Amino acid sequence: MPPSPASSPRPIRVGLVGYGSAGRGIHAPLIVRAGLELAAVSTSNGDRAEQVRSDHPGTKVVTDLDALLGLPGIDLVVLASPSGVHAEQAERVVDAGIPLVVDKPLAVDASRAIEVVDAAARAGVPLTVFNNRRFDPEHAALLRVRDEGLVGDIWRAEYRWDRWRPVPKERWREQVSASEGGGLMLDLQSHLVDQAVVLHGRIERVYAEIDERTTVADDDTFLACHHTSGVVSHLMASSVNGAPGPRARVAGSAGAYVIGRQVDDVSAFTEFENDGDAVGWIVRGDEREPGPVVTDADQADFYRSVARALAGPDAQSAMPVDPSDAVHVLAVIDAARVSARGQQVVSVITPGEAP
Repeated sequence: MPPSPASSPRPIRVGLVGYGSAGRGIHAPLIVRAGLELAAVSTSNGDRAEQVRSDHPGTKVVTDLDALLGLPGIDLVVLASPSGVHAEQAERVVDAGIPLVVDKPLAVDASRAIEVVDAAARAGVPLTVFNNRRFDPEHAALLRVRDEGLVGDIWRAEYRWDRWRPVPKERWREQVSASEGGGLMLDLQSHLVDQAVVLHGRIERVYAEIDERTTVADDDTFLACHHTSGVVSHLMASSVNGAPGPRARVAGSAGAYVIGRQVDDVSAFTEFENDGDAVGWIVRGDEREPGPVVTDADQADFYRSVARALAGPDAQSAMPVDPSDAVHVLAVIDAARVSARGQQVVSVITPGEAP
């Protein structure tokens, strides 16, 4: 069992696989801010290897996963590699017996994801999935809106992640097929589906419209999800929306809650931007008031939670994200693909769960 950060002379030592936009831009800063040690990074890209040495002097750089798994003293492996290789790499980490964090998605479909979850369970290797959006101020505010009944009984919710990128970026996400891990369904929609499930419960059926307008995989997506709670959520992710809409709009019996655009988006909904520490707005027709105040949400809490789990008696049950949640998210995405092809509502069947 890895040592406890509170009682050990050294923190959890992390081996990070991948140093692209996710590894360098998201995981590495959060790992360090959470008080874990970025002990090693695996990358075969020479320029990125130099970035590691510049960003994190003293961090060991190796060229591949096998070399990283061979290093002594690695307490946790984090996979920030392309989505299409997550499942295979995760199984190799499980075989090595090292606890791991897999960036979302866990795999490219639910059937492959449950294989990884089952392999980790058989081996007794702690596994969690990096759904970092659960730890940001917007999500915390949405939980308060739900739990405190700030808009009454919720019956409909809209969550969206819009961008205007008519010329795609030259990255693997835009250049490989969905079966290889590309596209918005496995990227941004996996965040939105996870958020909707946490807020409103499991999804039992879905209708979807999925298009590839500028890339080989999906870049313009819409899901209508029916939750077991009775809430209907509309989830939109697009790279080709020239006027992005509000990030969230939750409608209920006593009003609506609206979160405006991201700072780097162009939007017609600037009137719903955050007001100081308050996130979003409670709106009732012509009346509105600032939404909940959230000052303590920090995505680094994901890694703080992982460190606490590894120091405890039952690391798997204490992990911040149950990997079975990631399987359900992928089952929703799988059903959405079937829906879009057949232009019909499709029931969600999650591997490992009773029908």
